[in-house]
Amino acid sequence: MLPGRLCWVPLLLALGVGSGGCGGDSRRRRLLAAKVNKHKPWIETSYHGVITENNDTVILDPPLVALDKDAPVPFAGEICAFKIHGQELPFEAVVLNKTSGEGRLRAKSPIDCELQKEYTFIIQAYDCGVGPQEAAWKKSHKAVVHIQVKDVNEFAPTFKEPAYKAIVTEGKIYDSILQVEAIDEDCSPQYSQICNYEVVTTDVPFAIDRNGNIRNTEKLSYDKQHQYEILVTAYDCGQKPAAHDTLVQVDVKPVCKPGWQDWTKRIEYQPGSGSMPLFPSIHLETCDGAVSSLQVTAELQTNYIGKGCDRETYSEKSLQKLCGASSGIIDLLPSPSAATNWTAGLLVDNSEMIFRFDGRQGAKIPDGIVPKNLTDQFTITMWMKHGPSPGVRAEKETILCNSDKTEMNRHHYALYVHNCRLVFLLRKDFDQADTFRPAEFHWKLDQICDKEWHYYVINVEFPVVTLYMDGATYEPYLVTNDWPIHPSHIAMQLTVGACWQGGEVAKPRFAQFFHGSLASLTIRPGKMESQKVISCLQACKEGLDINSLESLGQGVKYHFNPSQSVLVMEGDDIGNINKALRKVSYINSRQFPTAGVRRLRLSSKVQCFGEDVCISIPDVDAYVMVLQAIEPQITLQGTERFWRPASQFESARGVTLFPDIKIVSTFAKAEASGDRRTTGTAPKSAVLEEMLHNLDFCDILVLGGDLDPRHECLELNHSELHQRHLDATNSTAGYSIYGVGSMSRYEQVLHHLHYRNWHPTSLETRKFRIKCSELNGRYTSNEFNLEVSVLHEVRVPDKEHVNHLIVQPPFLQSVHHPESRSSIQRSSVVPSIATVVIIISVCMLVFVVAMGVYRVRIAHQHFIQETEAAKEAEMDWDDSALTITVNPMEKHEEPGHGEDETEGEEEEEAEEDISSSSSGSDDSEEEEEEGLGRGRHGQSGTRQAQLEWDDTTLPY
Repeated sequence: MLPGRLCWVPLLLALGVGSGGCGGDSRRRRLLAAKVNKHKPWIETSYHGVITENNDTVILDPPLVALDKDAPVPFAGEICAFKIHGQELPFEAVVLNKTSGEGRLRAKSPIDCELQKEYTFIIQAYDCGVGPQEAAWKKSHKAVVHIQVKDVNEFAPTFKEPAYKAIVTEGKIYDSILQVEAIDEDCSPQYSQICNYEVVTTDVPFAIDRNGNIRNTEKLSYDKQHQYEILVTAYDCGQKPAAHDTLVQVDVKPVCKPGWQDWTKRIEYQPGSGSMPLFPSIHLETCDGAVSSLQVTAELQTNYIGKGCDRETYSEKSLQKLCGASSGIIDLLPSPSAATNWTAGLLVDNSEMIFRFDGRQGAKIPDGIVPKNLTDQFTITMWMKHGPSPGVRAEKETILCNSDKTEMNRHHYALYVHNCRLVFLLRKDFDQADTFRPAEFHWKLDQICDKEWHYYVINVEFPVVTLYMDGATYEPYLVTNDWPIHPSHIAMQLTVGACWQGGEVAKPRFAQFFHGSLASLTIRPGKMESQKVISCLQACKEGLDINSLESLGQGVKYHFNPSQSVLVMEGDDIGNINKALRKVSYINSRQFPTAGVRRLRLSSKVQCFGEDVCISIPDVDAYVMVLQAIEPQITLQGTERFWRPASQFESARGVTLFPDIKIVSTFAKAEASGDRRTTGTAPKSAVLEEMLHNLDFCDILVLGGDLDPRHECLELNHSELHQRHLDATNSTAGYSIYGVGSMSRYEQVLHHLHYRNWHPTSLETRKFRIKCSELNGRYTSNEFNLEVSVLHEVRVPDKEHVNHLIVQPPFLQSVHHPESRSSIQRSSVVPSIATVVIIISVCMLVFVVAMGVYRVRIAHQHFIQETEAAKEAEMDWDDSALTITVNPMEKHEEPGHGEDETEGEEEEEAEEDISSSSSGSDDSEEEEEEGLGRGRHGQSGTRQAQLEWDDTTLPY
């Protein structure tokens, strides 16, 4: 080193240090250091290192290198040391090259990951100053060094217990008999965690999963083997096996299998059979277990049927009326029809009147259906099934919205779902109140997004708004106030399933679409619904029931949920619980219930006397199979064609259209028949039997064009409807009678339906059609067609001639004179005694034939004659036989009809004989003449003597 130092003396002199030599005083040295060692060393601010345990090399990132700007000046530009700051650290830093500043970090003693997994300390670099003296060294800034110790898989897994023991019951498959657990002392997750277990013993019916749960792979038998001993090993995630296997001992014991006995998995229910026991012979086997109390829960699962269970499928108006709701309810989602066509484009579930909204559809309610301005009291009801909204930022999903039709986009009132909250918006007008008033009402309920059916009723008595969900009351958790809406003359649009955006857009369109299902959406302006009606409307038609509640005893407690789909029974006596459970039954009050499966589950909770482990009672999983109801065949019967004089059409009462209509419902019932002795089995034949049920509407349609209200109409006395609790709507297209009522009620109402026409002279025929329904179109009747024609009378000015026609029938005139001449000619040839005998014989024969035909005619028209008024009965015609009209004067003028004249002669002689020997009235004589005419010609001769017919309109 000495020659190196001497060579720098001229340089130091040139720098102005002086000629004091290399061993000058301290002042000169400080001046020298200040002018030569101007900069501090530089290193990185942080280092990350990894060292494998039991190794001394630390791999740093970045490498340990110190730089000095004084380079290449000797000493000042060189790195002499790296110093570590910390107490008792097992590391040291060494300089590998002073000129390049490279260094190395290494362990001074063995590193153990299990003792310490990581180290953090401070390191600094030092330059060499201006000479070998350490006092003049400059140090760098402090850098943080973080070192992780890399683990070595040096320990094998060990089990916590040297042996395990379990007891199992024969004949059962266990998900987990017991769980073994091993540990590893390595420090890293890779080597300290147990990744797998393995059964070492072969040919045993056991398996183990990665969590150490041992299960049996087949049912064990006590008679086959009482005990199993198996060895189990464990592997850490480095696939190092356990040093010692553990022993698992499984004992098999025979038991009596505690649980419910003598129950049937499939329970068939015939519609209309009332209440049917579900478990008539069930009992609990406890195997002498010390049971202190027992709780049994029977659950009928019907959420997937219809609207949550088997409810009626009548229209909403009919249901409201059945439950005693107030009148004036407006159905916003009615069945699609000619009068309610705004729901025609919506997706419909045909089994129930359920409308499915897929986020792309909305319906406009026509103007005039709902009042423009709702009062401070009104009610909104609906069934809704809704799930979570799609997307992270869910938009509003509109159920009902009343917004501006054009120009602006104000929402006057709306009901919508937003982020699983139900929100009702009601904005008042300025003319009602110019104050800051409640406008938005929010409810946060889990049921709004649970994808199940729920019944919602919103009762508004402004400013109080109450929500009923499934019959329970909920107050809004948030109410937001707002100013009233400024008055304007902008028309409003009421929509369902979306909100109409008429302003603020280039083209009016729907927005804020609803995703879910809706049914029975109604609004009742001017009145709130009662709690009783709300409970009735959401009530389920099927559920669980208990027969003979009085015989349950005081030791058994029971509780139903509101829909009677869950029954909880509790008691401390197993025998009483068994008796009570045998009385649990299934009931479905619908006459035509929805066929299919109803799942049934029976779960049990057992408490024992002071035992840590109580017996386990398996759940009973059964199902009720509701069979297909016998479908009714609804038939309408009655007169399909008749004539009436024009005067009846013009009268105040009009013409009764369906005086004899009959509504009959039948079903096919299999009846055993045949000879059992020969066949051994009885073949079955279908027999129609009549059944009674309700109807919910009958539509009377006008065929061949609508009614002209200027001179014709259909009329029905409203008192006839109200007495039978039915309603009706009338239009030029026909008459619609609706409401749940018996078939006889509908018959009575139809008997009073009249048709009036003020100008019948221009009318030839009017055609009508009736079709009735049960369960909102689920079962429909045949289409009954009626044709009504006008009788046109010939106005004859000669009164005496008219009277003569009434006294003596025309067809008798046509045959009187020729027959008289024929009889005179025959009397001159045949002897007088023979003539008398022949005449008497012919008269008797004609009389017998006439009486037979007369009785057949009377029996055929007996029902019509009872229901018709006397004056109407005189004008009834049976068109089945009326095929041709013959002018009797033409027949009288035609020559050469010998056979007809003979028949006419015999008929006249018979009539003369009857009139001379009978004391009957004129009416009976006319009826006999009618019978004779029908028997001879196959035509209806009903009171032809009283009218002269205009045959120009009748076909030949």
